[in-house]
Amino acid sequence: MISRLKEISLGNWMLIGMILGLIVGLILNFYVNDPFIKNVILIDNVFTLGGTGFIKLMKMLVVPLVFFSIVVGVASISDIKKIGAIGGRAILIYLVTTALAVTIALLIAGLIKPGVGLNMVGLAHTNVTTNVTLTDTVLSMIPDNPFSSLANGEMLAVIIFGLLVGIILAKLRDETNVVNDFFTQANKIMMEMTRIVMKFAPIGIFCLMAKTFASLGFEGILPLSKYVICVLIGLAIQAFVVYPSLLVILTRLNPIRFFKKFFSVMFFAFSSSTSNATIPLNIEKLSELGVSREVSSFTIPLGATINMDGTAIMQGCAVMFAAQAYGMDLGTTALITVIFTAVMASIGTAGVPSVGLITLNMVFNSVGLPVDAIGIIMGIDHILDMFRTAVNVTGDAICTIIVSFKNKSVDLDMFKGKKKPGKTWDDITRF
Repeated sequence: MISRLKEISLGNWMLIGMILGLIVGLILNFYVNDPFIKNVILIDNVFTLGGTGFIKLMKMLVVPLVFFSIVVGVASISDIKKIGAIGGRAILIYLVTTALAVTIALLIAGLIKPGVGLNMVGLAHTNVTTNVTLTDTVLSMIPDNPFSSLANGEMLAVIIFGLLVGIILAKLRDETNVVNDFFTQANKIMMEMTRIVMKFAPIGIFCLMAKTFASLGFEGILPLSKYVICVLIGLAIQAFVVYPSLLVILTRLNPIRFFKKFFSVMFFAFSSSTSNATIPLNIEKLSELGVSREVSSFTIPLGATINMDGTAIMQGCAVMFAAQAYGMDLGTTALITVIFTAVMASIGTAGVPSVGLITLNMVFNSVGLPVDAIGIIMGIDHILDMFRTAVNVTGDAICTIIVSFKNKSVDLDMFKGKKKPGKTWDDITRF
């Protein structure tokens, strides 16, 4: 029995925690006026300790995780100098598609309004970015004191400082090996710490869900369902509208041919929930479509690091969900800040399951939203993470094909199925 329990994945435990928390919360909703239920379980002890404690653990991770991962991520792409146009085009396309993804998410959530009905007004005290000018936002990205920004969690300033450090380390790589090693090892430490903290996620989710629905009752179920619908619609638009449109516009290639060949990779990404594990299969399938490995072996691992369109969609929907639930009206400047922060967060987000939830803290903090709302959506995140990962790897592949096409590194007859793959396209031509 115990061995079987150990075989259950963390994502499934999180789902179990969400379901149990939902059930317990709905049951306790009928006894919410009981002094023992209200004061001992809901507020003072069990659920508050478990839920708020887990949220604080996540907040503890955000600044160092984001800072180190951005520095390492930017510093690691110094090979762009060697590959030239390939690297530049890949990064540009990745960042553009991520910006499109989060914009689509904000628009969809603005129309469907998933957070309306989840009345959490007054449950959190925070200052949201609404009336700040664009000039103020841009100036806030430049830290007066980077260490103060790190200590105070000023995420835009932390991102900019991390980008600058990464760029300089990439430029001075041969002269800064010790510093490079420090950041790389510090990033590994933070990733391991993230994995440890996430082991407590099922307990935290259970407590947060139970406390929330004990107060909100059945009225809270519909908004959560609408949030899921928002994310899935956004992912579907990104995968089956945005990507194919870019492929047709920029290459004139048939996206149906691509999806027929690439479906197995999407399914593997869906089942594994990790972009990194999908890299070898992704490269192999692109090779069968006539894409040179000299291109894909660079752009696919790069995409697994900086191209997180599915995660950006989740973050955009989550921001609108939280803002609506807490009765906060995000202004234009705040929405622009969300887009920028989500794009920058994708640079350092590792391709491992559910890490997007950690960087979601950063996006929330950038506009002053209460992070408590993250606990409500965490329970269902494992299911959505599977869909997000499938979209992420699809974006990596489409962008790679576009870059390869622009660099004349695609065997068009092989892509169109007029010629069967030989050994590899690299065996046919070298460039």
